[in-house]
Amino acid sequence: MSVTVRFAPSPTGRLHVGNARLALINWLFARKQGGRFVLRIDDTDRERSREDHERAIDVDLTWLGLVWDERVNQSRRSALYEDAANRLRADGRLYPCYETAEELEYKRKRQLARGVPPVYDRAALSLSAAERQAFEAEGRRPHWRFRLEDGEVRWNDLARGACHYDVSHLSDPVLIRADGTPLYTLPSIVDDADLGITHVIRGEDHVTNTAAQIQIFQALGATVPQFAHLTLLTDAAGQGLSKRLGSLSLGELREDGLEPMALNSLLAKLGSSDAIGPRPTLSALITEFDIGKFSRATPKFDPAELEHLNARLLHEMAYAEAAPRLREIGLDGDESFWSAVRANLSRMADARDWWHICREEVSPVIEDGEFVRQASDLLPAEPWTQETWRDWTRAVQQGTGRKGRDLFHPLRLALTGRENGPELKTLLPLIGRARAWARLQGKAA
Repeated sequence: MSVTVRFAPSPTGRLHVGNARLALINWLFARKQGGRFVLRIDDTDRERSREDHERAIDVDLTWLGLVWDERVNQSRRSALYEDAANRLRADGRLYPCYETAEELEYKRKRQLARGVPPVYDRAALSLSAAERQAFEAEGRRPHWRFRLEDGEVRWNDLARGACHYDVSHLSDPVLIRADGTPLYTLPSIVDDADLGITHVIRGEDHVTNTAAQIQIFQALGATVPQFAHLTLLTDAAGQGLSKRLGSLSLGELREDGLEPMALNSLLAKLGSSDAIGPRPTLSALITEFDIGKFSRATPKFDPAELEHLNARLLHEMAYAEAAPRLREIGLDGDESFWSAVRANLSRMADARDWWHICREEVSPVIEDGEFVRQASDLLPAEPWTQETWRDWTRAVQQGTGRKGRDLFHPLRLALTGRENGPELKTLLPLIGRARAWARLQGKAA
């Protein structure tokens, strides 16, 4: 069977970098093995699910380049979940419970006070038909629990190694609410079975759910997938990430002008033994990917590290890749322009500033009017090359006796209006003689 994984976000908020890391790792795992990546929208929570958040999920994943092979919405698959529930009822594995939330909380507190694990006592299994009828006559509607079988459940976790859990420490999980709607667990397992999911790669917060879920797979006669539980990403301060809090959302990072491959390069390596560095393409990340490299240490997402990677990615970006990106921001820059400015970019949009300096009118900053006018008289004739700056400044040095900062700083200010920037040997030919001469005269050009 072909490797098939899934990323299953709920459209209840914007995706954050922690969500993106799991989506990326699933995608890389599948692509490394020639498998399939399924996008499953977990939208069974009708009150909190929103269409704009669902559209944003598509936009965010597309921006990262994580193209899916199949896309399904759980809200359109309710017949599958009802059929599975009926099968479990018929087999005696799904049973009705009539306790209210307050009654369950009271039981839990009593157990804790006695030093007993707060595991559901299965009192509902002892109810007679008359007692059930009496509860329903009161207006109570049952929630439905899956009856776990005693024993130890074992699985080989691709991230954590051999795992086992004693089911006696677990309450029978509620699969269906009193209003008849399923909780997350049943639809997720039914979909994994129906879609042929072979590997479930998710956060370690699901480890304790795995034993019960394995039994539900088995009760439905479905193949149990392999599991991999990865340590969850935190922010730089060690705090957990949350869609509800808007933690480092992909939308914000995209709007801030960050490169998707900078984010991919960071998220693919956080928590692994691989060195973090810019990767130009997803293909490069696929080649290097190995889920066995991820450790149990808590990975921290530092925006400063992303900023650094973003700048490095631009500094190393070839012109062939940069050209369409320049056109997207309205620039018709050639290779000489890109070579001149890329080392000074932290965002692609920063190229606009240097395009303005090279090709558009700039008001010069004149630090020493007499000196720069003398320098303008020594400007050589065109054509200009990268040697022009060296030859011209040597002539200015000989003519004025200036050197070092006293020579170069006034010329940079007059030509660019900036204290710092790309090497002037590369900028000067782009500015051209006419603009350079006018700026040295103190004129906007």
